[in-house]
Amino acid sequence: MFAGTVALILLLASLEIVKLFRAGGFNPALVIVLISTLLLVISRQIDEFTSSPWILSLILLTSMAYHLIQYERGKDQSLADFALTFTSSLYIGWLGAYLISLRNSQDGMWWMLLVLPAIWIADGGAYIIGKRFGKHHITPRLSPKKTWEGYIGGIIVGTLGVTLLALLYQYVGAMNTSVTTLSAAIIGFVVSVLGIFGDLGESMIKRQVGIKDSGNILPGHGGVFDRIDSWLWAAVIGYYLISWFFI
Repeated sequence: MFAGTVALILLLASLEIVKLFRAGGFNPALVIVLISTLLLVISRQIDEFTSSPWILSLILLTSMAYHLIQYERGKDQSLADFALTFTSSLYIGWLGAYLISLRNSQDGMWWMLLVLPAIWIADGGAYIIGKRFGKHHITPRLSPKKTWEGYIGGIIVGTLGVTLLALLYQYVGAMNTSVTTLSAAIIGFVVSVLGIFGDLGESMIKRQVGIKDSGNILPGHGGVFDRIDSWLWAAVIGYYLISWFFI
């Protein structure tokens, strides 16, 4: 059920990222991106990283072969299209599949309930504090509304919020795992610090192609890619942080 939900979310995000690039005049191969994303999710659920070498090789070779044919048919920007097909598959499919790796790790449910809330809490804190106190812009070109005051406030709120979440889980007796208050605080801090790059990465894409939202599937909130841009970073960062240091 969880893997199926992740697959659906990532397929929708893949569709949106291809549409974004097409709005910018490029033509990545939608079918290859969708199939690649689905294949990466399925393989991560079945055997984690065992099949990664041949799957990545297949995506790379298939993408190149397709765009070679497209170039011969008169598509002069096939080189750029090839690069976008391959990187779209990896950015959405490969990184997004870390949500499954995180969930399938030891005590994965509890780690998920800390990693993703770290993004949500930090974003909420950054928005509120930035709106009230923000004066110094971080990235005027990429995201003019983001300020250093909001960013730092989001880090503080995210770190404290995730720490309090861990304490709450422990208090109600729901969590008897490898998760500690210290590990929760570290995760909250690191994810809050680095998660912004996922948001800014999508902003860069949208700015370059002149589109405000990746889609309109979520009324008032844009597209799926708009919602999960920071999840992609949080999932992979959280997975390796937890795997290397906490379990």
